[in-house]
Amino acid sequence: MKYPDPLRQILSQTRSYWDRDETRPAVRWAFGKASQCRRPELGAEVYGSDKEERTFYHTCKSRPCSSCGYRATVQWQRGWWAALPDALYKGITFTMPRELWPFFRDNPLLAKGLPALAAKLIEARVRAKYGLRVGVIAILHTFNGPLEFNSHVHTMVTGGGLYGSSDTWISRVYYERDPLMEAWRRAVIALLRVALRAGRLHTKMTVDQMEEMLTQQENRWWSIKIQSFKSKEHFLRYAGRYVRRPPIAQRRITYVGERTVTFWFKDKKLHRRVFVQCLLEKFIDRWEQHIPERYQHAVSSFGLFAPRSLRQTSAAIFAILGQQRRPRPKPRPWADSLKRDFGHDPLLDQTSKRMKWLRRLPPEVSR
Repeated sequence: MKYPDPLRQILSQTRSYWDRDETRPAVRWAFGKASQCRRPELGAEVYGSDKEERTFYHTCKSRPCSSCGYRATVQWQRGWWAALPDALYKGITFTMPRELWPFFRDNPLLAKGLPALAAKLIEARVRAKYGLRVGVIAILHTFNGPLEFNSHVHTMVTGGGLYGSSDTWISRVYYERDPLMEAWRRAVIALLRVALRAGRLHTKMTVDQMEEMLTQQENRWWSIKIQSFKSKEHFLRYAGRYVRRPPIAQRRITYVGERTVTFWFKDKKLHRRVFVQCLLEKFIDRWEQHIPERYQHAVSSFGLFAPRSLRQTSAAIFAILGQQRRPRPKPRPWADSLKRDFGHDPLLDQTSKRMKWLRRLPPEVSR
C-alpha cells in the first residue's frame, strides 16, 4: 500500500503497538482517526458531471493528522484575526528548567493549568503597576525538536490595555522580564509543592528529594522571552505552529524503515541540523505524549480576550480605537481551501466544468 505521508505509514506499521487496551484512549482514538484519513473507513462524497465522476473521502479532523491540523489552524487564525483589533501585541514565552519537565509529563492536570498560571500573573502584574486590563491568549506547548516533553507556555498579550472601567485605552505597556520570571518561578514551584503535599503528584521521588530539588530550582535563573509582534497576523502565524498541528512536520522525517525512523531537528545552540534515529515504537512513545485528552482546548484566552469579556468589551475597544469590528468568518468549504492552498479546484472535471454533488458513501467497516 502506498502512503501519502510518512506519519500515516508509521501509524500503519506500528498499529499492533498503539492500538491496544494499554494505550491512553485519547491517543488510540486520535491515531486511529489519522490512519483512516481520506480512506473508505470514514465514508465519502461523490461528485460528478456529464464527463466524469469523482469520489472524495472524508478527512479525520484529528490532531496527529498534518493536513487536517493545518486546515483547523487556518480557521483558528481567521477567527482570531477578525476578533482582535489592530494594535500592538507582545509575545511572552514562559519556560522552565528541564528538570521539571517530567513532573508535568506525568501529571497532565498540572500541565493543563500552566496557561492559566502564566496569563493570571501577566494580568496581575499589569493591573498592579498600571491599573490596566489586558487581553491574553495562552498556548501550552509540550514538545521540542527531538520530540521530548518540554512544557512551556506561549502567550500573546496586548501591548496596551483598558484603563480601569473607563473608556480610555493606554497604547503602550512595558513588560519587565525579571519580575515576570520571578513571579512565574514562584507560581510553578508553588503549584508543584501544593500537589506534592496533597499527595497528588505522581513521581518516583520521595518528599525530601522533591523538596531539595524544588529548592534548587527556585534559586536559579529561568528563561523568559519577550518579543514584539509587528501585527496580529505576525503572532497568529507564529502561534499557528503550535495550535493544531502534529509535533513534527512531515518534511523532517527523512526515512521510514521496517524497524526504525530517522528525522531531523534544528539545534539552536549548534546552529545546524541534528539527525535522530530511533525505533518506530520509540517514535510512537515520543509522539503520543504530546496528544492531549479529547475535547481539551489547545488555546486559552483570558482578561479582555476571555469569552465573556470579549462579548462585553470587544465592540467598545474597537470603537475606542476608531476601528470597524469585523464579523466572525464562516469556515471555508473544503474545495475552496484546496484551491487556495494548492492552486487547483478539485470540483472541476477534465473539461473545466464544475461537478455537482451526487451522493454520499457510508463508512466501510475495516477488517
